[in-house]
Amino acid sequence: MTLSNSLPALIVASSLLPGLIIFFLREGSHRLRSVLNMFGAILKLVLVAALTWGVFQDDFFETRWQLAPGLELVLHADALSVLFVNLSTLLWLVTTVYAIGYLEHSPHRSRFFGFFSLCVSATVGLALAGNMFTFVLFYELLTLSTYPLVAHKGTPEAVRGARIYLAYTLSGGLVLMLGAIWLQALVGPLEFVEGGLLSQLPDELHGQLTWIFLLLIIGLGVKAALVPLHGWLPQAMVAPAPVSALLHAVAVVKAGAFGIVRVVYDVYGIEFASDLGLLMPLGIAAAVTIVYGSIRALSQDNLKKRLAYSTVSQVSYIALGTAIFGPLGTIGGVAHLVHQGVMKITLFFAAGNYAETLGVHQVSEMNGIGRRMPLTTLAFTVGALGMIGIPPVAGFVSKWYLGSGALEAGVAHWVLPVLIASSALNAAYFLPILQRAWFRPAASSWPQENIPARRFETHASLFLPPLVTAALALLFGLFAGAYWSPVEWAGLIAEREYLR
Repeated sequence: MTLSNSLPALIVASSLLPGLIIFFLREGSHRLRSVLNMFGAILKLVLVAALTWGVFQDDFFETRWQLAPGLELVLHADALSVLFVNLSTLLWLVTTVYAIGYLEHSPHRSRFFGFFSLCVSATVGLALAGNMFTFVLFYELLTLSTYPLVAHKGTPEAVRGARIYLAYTLSGGLVLMLGAIWLQALVGPLEFVEGGLLSQLPDELHGQLTWIFLLLIIGLGVKAALVPLHGWLPQAMVAPAPVSALLHAVAVVKAGAFGIVRVVYDVYGIEFASDLGLLMPLGIAAAVTIVYGSIRALSQDNLKKRLAYSTVSQVSYIALGTAIFGPLGTIGGVAHLVHQGVMKITLFFAAGNYAETLGVHQVSEMNGIGRRMPLTTLAFTVGALGMIGIPPVAGFVSKWYLGSGALEAGVAHWVLPVLIASSALNAAYFLPILQRAWFRPAASSWPQENIPARRFETHASLFLPPLVTAALALLFGLFAGAYWSPVEWAGLIAEREYLR
């Protein structure tokens, strides 16, 4: 087996095998568990770098296993999958460092990090899926591997939140599977192809293809938190901060959003989806979700729940960009897949630091926290300003391309008001937090100061990750025109999708 045949499988295995070993480690094996976690994360980053360079050079990477007649497990690298794999791999490395510090004194760490590794393996497998069967398989594995992470604390609230999460996501997976089976019955084994592959089907099948599209979007929309399928997301905030970061920035909601992009561009094809009239309903669903999530975030005093409703809103920018017919809209939506990830993981890392260091969980408890934890709050500020869309943070670039794409596609009359309203609402629920953190006097004591201020404001493994991801959010905004930027890579994807 050559490197081109084996590299996609090796990328999945680089986290899967260490994760399986970690399950059998004793709780006291802290050093070995940390070494395995970091080895898997760094090895995956090296392998993904090799894959990215190869795809950039138009090399071909694909792994195939035939499981049964008509059922093949296919891992295939293309420009879109490489973008998502890079996001997942880079943020998994940073989250691993954060999780090791965050859970240093917690019980059941071997169980946690075992499922943690399975989760990223499923995410990467889903990203590299070369056909619908492989995508659905890893999509369901992602659901099952994240359930124990949400329930990790074992409290009644955690178990309840995990059960709600499981009910939603398993139901969504079932609907997705029904749509995939129906589609395979019509066209046979369904591989992802840039530009789509359904446009050549006879006109009499177009009605069925419309209903199949609805099933696929509902199934994917559960994880992508499209309204009204979003109810699990705020409930899942009972999970530890590294899990919340993983759910919002790397794995679950991104898997749903990525799936929507795959279905529109590489199953139906953007032009054929437009001809069937499928893009406008998707755009309306995204617009409603964007505004609804922002409105709900306004009234949340719990910081993680406010961030959760912010995710409901922000992830739908990806679906909105997908629904805007034109290269600029595609660039905005696909680039936001990465931009939202680095900004939102920064916010959740910071929220976890406040909770772990000072026992601060509510926005109303954050008065003066910027003076007690300046580095963490600086990172939080960068993430918040990026979510609002203030330059030069990456979120501004996404919104600029979405607005430009709306003008290009002739839908500015309804897309621009949604973008403006969303930015205004984002400012309304983020700026008061920053005002409290930096400009109000602190209370005489914090709710529960677990880590006293010494040389640093908290443990280095906790405050360094949000600084790294905040720096990425700035770099992706300041150097959006660089050849390595998400915007440039999204431009490559748009070029391939629209010219085929």
